[in-house]
Amino acid sequence: MEQDELLELVVRSLEKLGVRYFVTGSMATIFFGEPRFTNDIDIVVALSRDSIDRLAQEFQAPHFYLSDEAARDAIEHAGQFNLIHPSSGLKVDFMVAADTPFNRSRFSRCVRVRAGEDFEATFSAPEDVILMKMQYYRQGGSDKHLRDIAGILRISPSDVDRDYVTDWANRLGLRDVWDLILDQLSS
Repeated sequence: MEQDELLELVVRSLEKLGVRYFVTGSMATIFFGEPRFTNDIDIVVALSRDSIDRLAQEFQAPHFYLSDEAARDAIEHAGQFNLIHPSSGLKVDFMVAADTPFNRSRFSRCVRVRAGEDFEATFSAPEDVILMKMQYYRQGGSDKHLRDIAGILRISPSDVDRDYVTDWANRLGLRDVWDLILDQLSS
């Protein structure tokens, strides 16, 4: 199985089950920015306890590995759990969204994109990808996040509402990181 095939399978399953979701992380960075290697698919979900059993039915062993226990814990603590396709080594990281103003904004701003040859998927808006990359940079200091942001701003500049990013950077305590990015882009 290829990564785009797994994405299509997961997206179709989530939509069939009526689970609100959006693709984010490296896949969204690649879509809005510059290509780079990634070995996983990050998907934010609004998942309830009731939908875990139905999701597990969609991805059964031996073709997939999905821990019910990890999924239930992720729902309870707004954490994450994995879906693994053992024969390919591909992985989907499902992140259960906490009910916060920022996450509500992220869900309301999702965009529908042509994610593959024969399917569409819901992706995080590029501004929200940038904001999350800034948070990850703050947490771990990896320059890869800054490169991803710069790639989005170079490849899709007209798609990015910088006022929205500035507003949320202020609210999330990320203004210094946003200013650093803007300084690097202007030099």
